[in-house]
Amino acid sequence: MTENNRFLIINPGSTSTKIGLYSSGEMLINESVSHSAEKLKEFKTIWDQYDYRKAAILDFLAKHHIAIAEITAIACRGGNVKPIPGGIYPICNAMIKDMKSGVYGKHPTNVGGLVAFDLGKQFDIPVFTLDPPMTDELCTSARYSGIPQIERLSSFHALNQKATARKIAAEIGKPYESINMIVAHMGGGISVGAHRKGKIIDVNNALDGDGPFSPERAGSLPAGDLVKMCFSGKYSEIEILKLLTGGGGLVAYLGTTDVVEIEKKIAEGNKKAEEVFAAMVYQVAKEIGACAVVLEGEIDAIALTGSLVYSKTMMKNLQKKISFIAPIHLNPGENEMLALAEGVVRYFNGEQKLSVYA
Repeated sequence: MTENNRFLIINPGSTSTKIGLYSSGEMLINESVSHSAEKLKEFKTIWDQYDYRKAAILDFLAKHHIAIAEITAIACRGGNVKPIPGGIYPICNAMIKDMKSGVYGKHPTNVGGLVAFDLGKQFDIPVFTLDPPMTDELCTSARYSGIPQIERLSSFHALNQKATARKIAAEIGKPYESINMIVAHMGGGISVGAHRKGKIIDVNNALDGDGPFSPERAGSLPAGDLVKMCFSGKYSEIEILKLLTGGGGLVAYLGTTDVVEIEKKIAEGNKKAEEVFAAMVYQVAKEIGACAVVLEGEIDAIALTGSLVYSKTMMKNLQKKISFIAPIHLNPGENEMLALAEGVVRYFNGEQKLSVYA
């Protein structure tokens, strides 16, 4: 049982490191350590941030008078590992090797995983990760793109999607592994997954070019027009990639990712803001509809999660479009820290076995 256990939770992001202490069924401390752009510019690669990120974690422990010997386990948000089924994984040498290779992507979560792994080795503490972004449970049909040289990949908000699905399943009184659900994570990026009996059998690649456009990502694009842009001579590869991820969506149309600001513009009569915002809602609804077809209409619930769920305007308009499909449940926020903690609790309580990274 986990009543007296203490879990250190680590969630490294691009400009912050979220650190928490979970025990006795609640997050006792949940702190976000900000990293300024000026400071991060000092590091040529993400791996050069190792000592800096490690110091942030050790400073957190010292600040809150937490002895590392008191920690039962460490849970760290998943990094860029090879495609694997969802589950609870001990961070291991093979996982660290794959993250260091850069083959599956480069993100500060990789550095956080190494810091956690090293702390675990040094103090003999088990270290876990849970439902990494490359969680891959796609059905065979979902992998086909239409061009043999390109296979559709599973890259999305797996951690929050799985945690939200489990939470909503519990609310309706059924095991996650026994129901069908559509989960839409809506934040800086948007991913919509078809969950069939505990597996996400289809989901858009929310990272770099699939599904609805979002506050900062372009989503699916007319392929021919994109090819013409690439060969027009007006854009570099870096510029195109920036338009896809980080510079597309709301920020490309309206110059901001701040939904509160956009809603204010709409209230003031800004028709362009109204059109663009409505189009994003339209595309999310369309993606949810597509997942309804994937699940052949047998859907127990639709779960809406992520920071955009705080937008009353978006929720009102989105629910109007999709309410005929299945009952809708709102779960606002990212919830990643709690998801990591609850995953480790399930393992220690014997509710979920460990998966093996091989």
